[in-house]
Amino acid sequence: MRKILAAAACVVGLTMTACTNEVPAGKTTPSGGADQSASAPAGSDDKADGKYTFAMVTHSSAGDAFWDIVKSGGEDAAAKMGVTMTYQADPDPAQQSILITNAIAQGVDGIIVSMANPDGLKEAIGKAVEAKIPVITINSGIERYKEFGAMTHVGQSEELAGETAGEQFKAAGKSKMICVIHEAGNIGQEQRCAGAAKTFGGSAENLQVDIADLAAVQNTVTAKLQADPSIDAVFTLNGSVTTAALKAIEGAGSEAMLGGIDLDADVVTAIKDGKVSFAVDQQPYAQGWLPIVFLTQKVSDAMDTGGGQPVYSGPLVVTKDNVEQIADAISRGKH
Repeated sequence: MRKILAAAACVVGLTMTACTNEVPAGKTTPSGGADQSASAPAGSDDKADGKYTFAMVTHSSAGDAFWDIVKSGGEDAAAKMGVTMTYQADPDPAQQSILITNAIAQGVDGIIVSMANPDGLKEAIGKAVEAKIPVITINSGIERYKEFGAMTHVGQSEELAGETAGEQFKAAGKSKMICVIHEAGNIGQEQRCAGAAKTFGGSAENLQVDIADLAAVQNTVTAKLQADPSIDAVFTLNGSVTTAALKAIEGAGSEAMLGGIDLDADVVTAIKDGKVSFAVDQQPYAQGWLPIVFLTQKVSDAMDTGGGQPVYSGPLVVTKDNVEQIADAISRGKH
């Protein structure tokens, strides 16, 4: 898997800008309209220079730093490839479907979409495929992208990521784990928890929180740990939630082992300090960068990168032993 990841990381990239479609207030995360997109750099393919527009539509909630990194990867790739990228997001699958439908109506040359709720997006994605618009899925949806007609998927196997985490807890001798789900109905997060429970071997329970209110996340985890002191493992699925869970563990006076998925500067520091035992990095920058490259190659040169198979962006386990090796890249938003 690491070979696949290394190969994927070498692919040249492209960028996203923001959709101009009207959507419900507060549901859009624009990165700038087409007139704000970067001009093509010297030496870029003339066929791509400013002629292609790709829409990225994700299920991001407001304030989720993970998706800022995905968006940044797309923006950097678009600037490199000399194309335009628009970015919009909504955690509600019905509204996300509207954003996809709007992108189709605008005549974009390709669509990138995360499928946290595949069934809710099936009709909209089907319309894109029907319109001969190439689709690449990212992040969530690796099990169903073929069914929907997408050319490839860029991300990690969510179940495998969870299994990797479960193995870390098991190796440390832990026996009772909570898995903190921060987006209700997100099939990918449920798969992570299921994977962790599968390899953990001990008692495992899911705990539902809302990433839109990190203070409440901290309070909920604190209350759970105080109510059940036997919990000795906490598995989180987002960098910001990991930080909230760390505060909860400290506030509850718990000695539970903490590990999570995704990295940010705070999590890196906590790993260095030994307060977070590990993080499973799915490399969100690559999830933004690679699809823009692949779509540009598809529309300009009829390339089908991936051969119909997924392109893995992870999982990579980061611990105190190897965090220094990638700390600089993380600080620059490249993971």
